[in-house]
Amino acid sequence: MGPQDSAAGCAWRILPQGERCLVVSFGERIDPHIGRLCLAAAERLRAAGLPGVTDVVPSFSAVAVHYRPQPAGGPTFTQLAARVESLLDDDLQADAAPGRPVDIPVCYGGEHGPDLTDVAHACGMSPEQVVELHGAVPVMVFMLGFAPGLPYIGVHDARLDLPRRDTPRTAVAPGSVAIANRQTVIYPGRLPGGWHVIGATPLALFDIAREPPTLLRPGDSVRFVPITPQEFDRLKTTT
Repeated sequence: MGPQDSAAGCAWRILPQGERCLVVSFGERIDPHIGRLCLAAAERLRAAGLPGVTDVVPSFSAVAVHYRPQPAGGPTFTQLAARVESLLDDDLQADAAPGRPVDIPVCYGGEHGPDLTDVAHACGMSPEQVVELHGAVPVMVFMLGFAPGLPYIGVHDARLDLPRRDTPRTAVAPGSVAIANRQTVIYPGRLPGGWHVIGATPLALFDIAREPPTLLRPGDSVRFVPITPQEFDRLKTTT
């Protein structure tokens, strides 16, 4: 379907994504305002309880609506698109209130942040300036993806705009805090990764025995707080 204008002044369009998914696209920009529009749209679509819809998943700039197609008891794309359009045409607004505030303690550099010195050099700053800039202001959790509980957080100051590493690592330690493209990810488990690891948090990002199992959720407002290696070890044994 063609582009529509939300009341918040951001154009969106409805697109098919295969035979079992409809996408509401708000463009290509990674921007907190657009991210909050995606969260608002996802919340409205979930609350509507649309027949045949199996999941609603927000991302940086789009919302995926997964559904059972006909003849499996679900709607056609055209039917679902019309219903989604009618729901989102009704004064869709990004939530003006800040998200849930969450402090993430981070031990920067050393064994926990092997790329901090290289990042500082690439950015024309000292390691201490990188740490200060990384935690200078709260940043938003846009989405969870790649692995259970892994958050994509941003948008950082333009001075931290680095591409991913030329050579990804085959294994990154759990809790590693890494940056690229003015964003931060925190690895919930031992995973491959191509982001620059500048520190680590002792907090568990994902615990299947916890309710909810994920530490962070889309819309949260994250503040990175520097801690010492001694504080890291203490918190690691108590969390």
